[in-house]
Amino acid sequence: MRTLSNKQRLILNFLRNFMDESGYPPSIRDIAKACGISSTSVVDYNLRILEREGYIRRAPEISRGIELLGQGKRRAVAVPIIGHIAAGEPIPVPDSDAWTTEIWETVELPEEMTRGKEGVYALRVKGSSMVDALIGDGDIVLMQHTNTADSGEMVAVWLKKEREVTLKRFYPEKGRIRLQPANEQVQPIYVEPDNVEIQGKVIGVVRKLE
Repeated sequence: MRTLSNKQRLILNFLRNFMDESGYPPSIRDIAKACGISSTSVVDYNLRILEREGYIRRAPEISRGIELLGQGKRRAVAVPIIGHIAAGEPIPVPDSDAWTTEIWETVELPEEMTRGKEGVYALRVKGSSMVDALIGDGDIVLMQHTNTADSGEMVAVWLKKEREVTLKRFYPEKGRIRLQPANEQVQPIYVEPDNVEIQGKVIGVVRKLE
């Protein structure tokens, strides 16, 4: 089975959501409008790929003749939970690889939550410094492995000198990095750029049930 393109995933997700909400399939023009596709022929091309790959079945003689098949229905993916991350004071760990190598357990999530990204893993949150970003103690954050981040992105940061890891928003400033909490009662952390190693950025949150 081939890997779907971003456009095909977008169309497939729209089909799922539209049919969940309305109970009937969208038209080709509905798909084009919702997915920002200018040509209905482009929609048709991508629908043919989804049909060929077993995600949908189409009835050519029917205007809205799209049926979701087993692969097109909402699927769960197993995401590994590989440790804890501090949303508060940084948690000391033995070395920069230790907290990203051991799989403690897995969590089953809808495929949409991983956004089709590779290298997605999960970490349990300790602390409350990110509560204003709706991330609390005991929640699970979904992380995409990366070594770079844009200003303002929420990242897992390894502090080399302190041998600690923390979850904060990343802000490069002149001569330093500001690691900003999302909690007015918690102060930001200021570090030298060469003391910071980004090890992943947040792409989703699974809230802990009270």
